[in-house]
Amino acid sequence: MPEPTKKDETPNGEKVWSLGEGQAPEDLDKPVDTPPLSSLLIERPQGGSITVGGDISFVAKVEAQDLLRKPTIKWFKGKWMDLASKTGKHLQLKETFDRRTKIHTFEMHIIKAKDNYAGNYRCEVTYKDKFDSCSFDLEVKELEQSQSVDIRSAFKRSSEGHEDAGDLDFSGLLKHREPKQDETPEVDVWEILKSARPDQYEKIAFEYGITDLRGLLKRLKKTKKEEKKSEAFAKKLDPAYQADKGGKIRLVVDLADPTVELKWYKNGQEIRPTPKFIFEQKGTQRILVINNCGLNDDAAYSVAAGEEKCTTELFVKELPVKITKGIEAVKTTVNERIELECEVSEEGAQVKWCKNGVEVPTGPRSRYRVKSDGLKHWLIIDDASKEDTGTFSLMASGGTSEAKVQVELKPLKIIQDLQDMTVLLGQPLKMHCEIFPGNVPGRWYRNGQLIQSNDRINILQRAKNHRLEIVNSTLHDAGDYTFVPEGYSQSLCAKIHIVDPPRVHLESLNFPDNTVTIVAGNKLRVEIPISGEPAPRVVWMKGERVILDSGHRVRAETFPDHTSLTIDIAEKEDTGNYKIVLQNEAGEAGASVKVKVVDIPDPPEVPLVTEVGGDWCSMTWEPPIYDGGSPILGYFIERKKKQSSRWMRLNFDLNKETTFEPKKMIEGVPYEVRVFAVNAIGVSKPSEPSKAFVPLAVTSEPTMLVVDDVTDTTVTMKWRPPDTIGAAGLDGYLVEYCIEGTDDWRVTNKELTEKTKYTITGLPPEAKILVRVRAINAAGASTPRTLQHSILVKEVIEPPKIRIPRHLKQTYTRKVGEAVNLVIPFMGKPRPKVSWLKEGQTVDPTQVTIRNTDCDSIIFIRKAERKHSGMYDMKVEVENHVDTAIVDIQIVDLPGPPQCVKIDEVWGGNVALDWTPPKDNGNAAITGYTIQKADKKTMEWYTCIEHYHRTCITITELVVGNEYYFRIYSENMVGLSEGATQTKDSALIVKEGMQLKNPEYIDHDFKEPPKFTQPLINTFAIAGYNATLNCSVRANPRPKVIWMKNKIAIIDDPRYRMFSNQGVCTLEIRKPSPYDGGMYSCKAINDLGDALVECKLEVKVPTQD
Repeated sequence: MPEPTKKDETPNGEKVWSLGEGQAPEDLDKPVDTPPLSSLLIERPQGGSITVGGDISFVAKVEAQDLLRKPTIKWFKGKWMDLASKTGKHLQLKETFDRRTKIHTFEMHIIKAKDNYAGNYRCEVTYKDKFDSCSFDLEVKELEQSQSVDIRSAFKRSSEGHEDAGDLDFSGLLKHREPKQDETPEVDVWEILKSARPDQYEKIAFEYGITDLRGLLKRLKKTKKEEKKSEAFAKKLDPAYQADKGGKIRLVVDLADPTVELKWYKNGQEIRPTPKFIFEQKGTQRILVINNCGLNDDAAYSVAAGEEKCTTELFVKELPVKITKGIEAVKTTVNERIELECEVSEEGAQVKWCKNGVEVPTGPRSRYRVKSDGLKHWLIIDDASKEDTGTFSLMASGGTSEAKVQVELKPLKIIQDLQDMTVLLGQPLKMHCEIFPGNVPGRWYRNGQLIQSNDRINILQRAKNHRLEIVNSTLHDAGDYTFVPEGYSQSLCAKIHIVDPPRVHLESLNFPDNTVTIVAGNKLRVEIPISGEPAPRVVWMKGERVILDSGHRVRAETFPDHTSLTIDIAEKEDTGNYKIVLQNEAGEAGASVKVKVVDIPDPPEVPLVTEVGGDWCSMTWEPPIYDGGSPILGYFIERKKKQSSRWMRLNFDLNKETTFEPKKMIEGVPYEVRVFAVNAIGVSKPSEPSKAFVPLAVTSEPTMLVVDDVTDTTVTMKWRPPDTIGAAGLDGYLVEYCIEGTDDWRVTNKELTEKTKYTITGLPPEAKILVRVRAINAAGASTPRTLQHSILVKEVIEPPKIRIPRHLKQTYTRKVGEAVNLVIPFMGKPRPKVSWLKEGQTVDPTQVTIRNTDCDSIIFIRKAERKHSGMYDMKVEVENHVDTAIVDIQIVDLPGPPQCVKIDEVWGGNVALDWTPPKDNGNAAITGYTIQKADKKTMEWYTCIEHYHRTCITITELVVGNEYYFRIYSENMVGLSEGATQTKDSALIVKEGMQLKNPEYIDHDFKEPPKFTQPLINTFAIAGYNATLNCSVRANPRPKVIWMKNKIAIIDDPRYRMFSNQGVCTLEIRKPSPYDGGMYSCKAINDLGDALVECKLEVKVPTQD
């Protein structure tokens, strides 16, 4: 693509560059190739030129003849800036649609253009997969200022400058100038301002009568100083270049000193000569030629001559792939081959084939194949079908080609159609039809299912004749038959009926003498296969009684292929001969079945395990009460582990006796056994499992037997479990005792105790006893553990001890009416004696309820009153041992009102009050007072102050001329007193004359020029991760902050975000690339001056190991 074109220079020396379709400086004399019109835009916006403050419009038109909905249009400035978010009073976007001509019109209006509006603009139109774009330039020229204009009158404020207030008032200037004024101002104020310091601007403006200082400064800032002429470069690189993908671009720089060393860089990396990068030299010109430009060549380039450097940007544009030869329409019939051919403008281009707007699948199993050779692309369908009819299209980045494909069926003529037939079961079935053309294959279907040839079915085709032959017809051969010629929508149909006389198939039951034996109480269901077409009518009979299908316990049911007799609960009366009768159109058949009801014996009684050994046991049981009508032949015995659900049979030969001895059991594992009874009918249900037993030895003796507690009649013992318990576990403990000197051991616990602590009761006082403990499990009792010394049955005295709760160690406070419930625990043996005193007097039981237990004492007052307050003395006695404690209970109530409230003094808008504390403080300290006032006219009370602690106060800010009364409430921890004490007299606020002299203050001047308190710091950034630059500035008035990259202001660039908060200035660079590296500067400007800080940013690309 050609390089950007240098348009013009502003009066201030600014260069206006566009990124449009221009030409390189050395190619200006060559003609510019105008690209062909796109497939969407029928009218493209054209570039233009206006002066500052002028209006201009750009128009783009799209034809909607073949579009189903409105296309999407976007307007851009430069490469990234979307103008949709910039609309306002200077930019407006409009859309219209002409229904008659079917044309969409899109307009962009620029109103009152400014000099920074100049540049390259782009219009993009998209519709589904179509895309078109167009670039155009806008040049904004400065107004030529007449030398006869007086700058002093230009910057005088006028009432007509609304939105442009503060800028040069050209309208006011033109209205007041003389028609013929050739004189020049006596003094050139511009030259004076340019050479003056910023702090002298206000003085000069005042001296020459310029009142609009803000507009003067704003205009003056736009006047840039002339750049210092470069010592190394006579002509630097252009700011930007643009090239087409695959094209060539020349970067030209003119040196002032041809002998200086020159180096070229791409994104900061030095460029070496290669076939792609060629260095040329023509006199003082140094040229970098880039051949075969690709997307990776879109970068920032720079050239260094000695210590000076100049930079530029190269933009590579990828040309759209256009269709040079479109697809041709195809009309064919089924089973034919279809080839769709299209030619594009670029080899190896990526294209997409679609059918009816949907991309065509081209996988290994797809019917579609795609082929390409150079510029040509093919879509191949080897075996066309009716479903391939539709619109096929090829989509490229620069256009779309469409063509219609129509696939039709070949004409079919039926010479002989299929005929409906009725065939006897087992007879051959032959079907025949004749169609034209004769070489068309077809498929046979029965009830929608495809028929395949096999040993019984033959499918034949001879020219126009098609046959289907079935050797032996079956009932499954009946149904709707269809012959479908391949590739046609027509089909031939016929219905086949198979007829069969009824039959009963008893031979399939394998019952001896057609007799069915059933155990009483079980459900009997006899299913007898039957056949016949159509389905026969079935009747079941027992004797002369017909069995219906609606019977409750005995019923007969009929299905298409069998009939069944069901007896839900078989009884002895159900034994007998059952007759079956079948009838249909083809004939009648009958048969009979005998039913015999028998039963198995009842299960034996629960087996009893009489003896247990290490790995065996001995068991016995009683025979079953009911043998099922047949003698008991023997028994089966099973056992299982208690935790398991799998039973294991112990004998495979019947055991004739009612005793058995299981062996080979695992010691320590609990087992269960059960028994089955067997007669000629079968095996009974199992008996209930025996009680679980464990073939184990007894445990070891308990350990660490000690005395825990002794009273006058009881002894409490404690011990530890045995060291060796075994797999059988531990059932419990047995505790025994005997009087010292005897061997009469008595069992104290009739039931085993699982705890390791037990209290022996009912002992004679002051007797000496011996105690022993045995561990009991399923194997028996262990060796006893005996206490080595005797125990004297006499209670041990424990001195009393009162445990006062922490919250009762200080005064316990409650309000009047609340409940008091205090629990004071204590210790002591034997049971201590507890007594309570209040203030040295016995507690009145009608006022205070006291309950005592073995370990605590409870004092309870249902509804507290103030008389319940006081010191409560608690005394706990055990024989001669005493312990005491004091509980202080305070019952509080609301206080009374204050006393003697009086007005001490009234002056100005102030009143001094004085009072004495209340007579009744509610049994609690007074915490404060609440003072209220009321106007004598309304007597509405308002609170002046709450929670006031003193007994005198001065009320201020009272209204002059009003007369006030005052009242005071007292307050304690319960709340405010119910009543208040009011002043007897009122206080009248009298107006007094006063004079107030306001002091004079000199305003401090806080203005100061900008000063950076925190400069920018050189920073390293990682490519792809956001980077921020921070600094802080102090100034008054608030300065304007300008961020610059390589001394070029950053304006409306979406890659940068700028923040300013409380003087902290932040520049955020979104996902930087190496191109974003360089010198960044921040400039702060206000009316008093400016300040500048700089830093260097380097962007590093992370390397992958």
